[in-house]
Amino acid sequence: MKITIEIDCTPEEARSFMGLPDVSAANNVYVENLTKAMQGVSSPDQLQQYASALAPMGQMGMKLFQNFVEGSMKAASGGSGRKKSSD
Repeated sequence: MKITIEIDCTPEEARSFMGLPDVSAANNVYVENLTKAMQGVSSPDQLQQYASALAPMGQMGMKLFQNFVEGSMKAASGGSGRKKSSD
């Protein structure tokens, strides 16, 4: 049997419902700083240097973050991702 539930809500409502903190103030500061930094970028090389500074571990860092998020989602849903042994 498959049950599908669709919830129509804003991101703020979803965060509140799941008990997550409101990070809008931190996000606004981040976007503002990123916007200011990008105003000085005038060539693709500068953009590449800036991107490298933002993500010093590059793709490996992104993969670690992705694994962290996926693991957190599994833990929150009650799944461990491991098979139970039958003793």
